[in-house]
Amino acid sequence: MTGSEDSPSFRLAYVPGVTPAKWAKVWNERLPDIPLTLVQVPAAEAPEVLRAGEADAGFVRLPVDRTFFSAIPLYTETTVVVVPKDHLITAADEVTLADLADEVLFHPLDDVFDWDAPPGEPAFERPATTPDAIELVAANVGLLVVPQSLARLYHRRDLTYRPVVDAPQSSVALSWPEEATTDLVEDFIGIVRGRTVNSTRGRTAASSPADAKGKRSEQGGSRQSPAAKSPAKSSGKPVGRTTRARTGGGKSAKPAKRGKPRRRS
Repeated sequence: MTGSEDSPSFRLAYVPGVTPAKWAKVWNERLPDIPLTLVQVPAAEAPEVLRAGEADAGFVRLPVDRTFFSAIPLYTETTVVVVPKDHLITAADEVTLADLADEVLFHPLDDVFDWDAPPGEPAFERPATTPDAIELVAANVGLLVVPQSLARLYHRRDLTYRPVVDAPQSSVALSWPEEATTDLVEDFIGIVRGRTVNSTRGRTAASSPADAKGKRSEQGGSRQSPAAKSPAKSSGKPVGRTTRARTGGGKSAKPAKRGKPRRRS
């Protein structure tokens, strides 16, 4: 079992298009004794990898089964259409699905979008993978609509892309089996959420008023009673406006009078 007490480790799954390097770097800095293994999996297979315990957590594409998984949405991607660099679409900064109605659009078997009605003209076949569809776009056979991260991942010099403003979008989340929320999972959640090393994981119950009072006292922030807070007063006049030297009687010391100098006989 990953993350076991005998040999603690952490396996993180991630789908194509997600770049987990920045979070992995923080993990290695904070938990250098606990190896983190990155496992890239196809988007469609990510839930089963987590269910089978082959990874402790994963960066996946939403939606996920919320009856089994916990998920923290991270960001939503821009959707783009991948086209040859000499295609007419490149004359525009952005397009709509209506602009693609007469174009042949590929819908690979690993398409991350759940289309109600796929746009464009149907292709002669469905490519097995997104990289296969990219090759067909480069051959001027058709176009491909994908999240922007996939267009960047499979970038080719002879291809480019444009945003599709009214297309479905894909959201990325950190997800894990809810019943397998281990301490290591909590550690990784803290890293993803940007918690500092000394911050809590947020799993403890809210502090009681007495605990909060004690914490303020430890931090030097407890309130003083009115008697302790108000400075002493004398003669009904406010004090503290000027700084004066005081004697034991609380009055300002006056310089002693000097007598006349004695004559020497």
